Amino acid sequence: MKAKTLLGLHDKATLSEIKTRYKNLMKKWHPDKHKDDIETATKMSADINGAYSLILQYCNNYEYRFDEEFLQDMTLTPQQWWEKRFGGR
Repeated sequence: MKAKTLLGLHDKATLSEIKTRYKNLMKKWHPDKHKDDIETATKMSADINGAYSLILQYCNNYEYRFDEEFLQDMTLTPQQWWEKRFGGR
């Protein structure tokens, strides 16, 4: 099953939406909440973890950069960016 489909994400989901969906699904499918069918709940939990891991790996390696310096650079004005890069020369 595709990771996006398993987590119920739309094509333009943000990282915050992905995390929220993951947490909600993990709460729903936690084996402690399904004492009558622990095997299915365990399998679903593992599948959800795998899908979440796959999506985060894709985001970090191919699509997005979430490191702090990159995010700070995204919020700089052109003047601040120039000064940071070239020391105001």
